[in-house]
Amino acid sequence: MRSVTRSRPGRLIAAVVLTVTVTSTLVVTNAASAAATVTVSQALAAQDGRTATVTGWVIGQPTATNTVITSGYTGDTAIAIADQAGETSTARMLYVQVTAAWRSGFGLLTNPSLRGRQVTATGTLTAYFSHGGLKDPTAMSLGGGTTPTPTPTPSGTTSPTAYYAAAAGKTGPALRTALHAIIRTQTKLTYDQVWEALKDTDQDPANPANVILLYSGRSQSKTTNGGGVDDWNREHVWAKSHGDFGTATGPGTDVHHLRPEDVSVNSARGNKDFDTGGSAVAQAPGCYTDADSFEPRDAVKGDVARMILYMAIRYEGDDGWPDLEPNDSVANGGAPRLGRLTKLLAWHAQDPPDAFEQRRNQRIYERWQGNRNPFVDHPEWARAIWG
Repeated sequence: MRSVTRSRPGRLIAAVVLTVTVTSTLVVTNAASAAATVTVSQALAAQDGRTATVTGWVIGQPTATNTVITSGYTGDTAIAIADQAGETSTARMLYVQVTAAWRSGFGLLTNPSLRGRQVTATGTLTAYFSHGGLKDPTAMSLGGGTTPTPTPTPSGTTSPTAYYAAAAGKTGPALRTALHAIIRTQTKLTYDQVWEALKDTDQDPANPANVILLYSGRSQSKTTNGGGVDDWNREHVWAKSHGDFGTATGPGTDVHHLRPEDVSVNSARGNKDFDTGGSAVAQAPGCYTDADSFEPRDAVKGDVARMILYMAIRYEGDDGWPDLEPNDSVANGGAPRLGRLTKLLAWHAQDPPDAFEQRRNQRIYERWQGNRNPFVDHPEWARAIWG
């Protein structure tokens, strides 16, 4: 078992949001009191038995006043949340009781992949494990009740609206053609430059010294990149053997589909297509693999889908690189095809773009390649193209 009190980078502390609604003065006087949204830190300061709705990031399972485990869960009775996804101090965590009615959906032993998901819960703000908590929940649901706010476009850069002007009002093949023309204009990186780009694009929002690993969900020091055991390296989400484009400048160095990942987990994924099922992947909770496919954890299923869809639009075979296209097969071999499309479209709908993915898209645009992933900015365009 890992405790979040350990100083070296541990497993990704998952994201689950809980929005706290109390009176605007944090004093409940009657049923007509005006509601306000408060943070986890404010909820910790209001442990007086009031009813509240809380939003935060799921860190792990509390097992004692000063202990929260982030793997090897022992029960479904509680989750610890915080204002920051990388929080390591239990003093800044709220312990949320998970009663029997909610354990099948919100207990970490049963649902280890719950980490990284948004949750809304309502209950009583009172001590749990002799620690600031929320007890006796009357409502728990996935989703934080709000849509992530897109990263603002910095002054002096093109706004997404202007960037996509040529695609406005189009659908089907016409939309596809317009988007390809827009996003194919980019700065091309070398494979060595990808290291530095990933340290920026995949930076842990709670710890700027770390990156978040795609499949593992782990927050890990930027300096531990390489090829050794427990290092992180560069994962090609569109496997480079599917089209045989290698790591030469072009699709092999396009940061829109390159992500940091643990060396052994990267190897476990290999060049497999994407689908559901299989055996659990060591060091990647919520991921599964079999002989011909790989299933990422729930929190990044949509991210994976949108990276594949981007590659299909960006690389149409008209610039010396293969014409990449998703299909519904998991037996694509070295062909420039990757599946399974029906599953990817379902994942795209199931896991919409979040703040991390939106920031990543913006950083690639403004600092590295000068182009964007249209399916992060306009999720509706996936169905407009692929039906």
